[in-house]
Amino acid sequence: MSIINDYPEHSVLLRRSVYRQFILFALVGAVATTVHYLFMGGLIILSAVHPVSATVAGFIAGALTGYLLNRRFTFRSRCAHRQALQRYLLVAGSGLSINTLIVALGIAAGLHYALAQVGATVLVLFWNFWANRYWTFGNG
Repeated sequence: MSIINDYPEHSVLLRRSVYRQFILFALVGAVATTVHYLFMGGLIILSAVHPVSATVAGFIAGALTGYLLNRRFTFRSRCAHRQALQRYLLVAGSGLSINTLIVALGIAAGLHYALAQVGATVLVLFWNFWANRYWTFGNG
């Protein structure tokens, strides 16, 4: 038996809390993704940087934006800033690896870089939420 099974209202409250956090995370993610895409597009269009290199730079800019907003608004973390930032960067690094791999594979398969990037963004969204909720900010 678990406490959640003994008190079904706790299960409902926990689900609402997770859904609320996911919605906030997705909204913050939309802001961070906008930063990512604008940075990436600017590098490609203005500087003729290769799309894979541009997505790496854009991802880093978006990840830093996301850290600041998620720490403050989504997870309201009390974890030490130093510890949370280190963990966030590890999660972001793994997300960057997933993102870069998917974009590179998509381009190699003949997809337009923007379509490959959208697919990567969706997968990385779910990975980042769970990793940050349960490990980075310790609110799981």
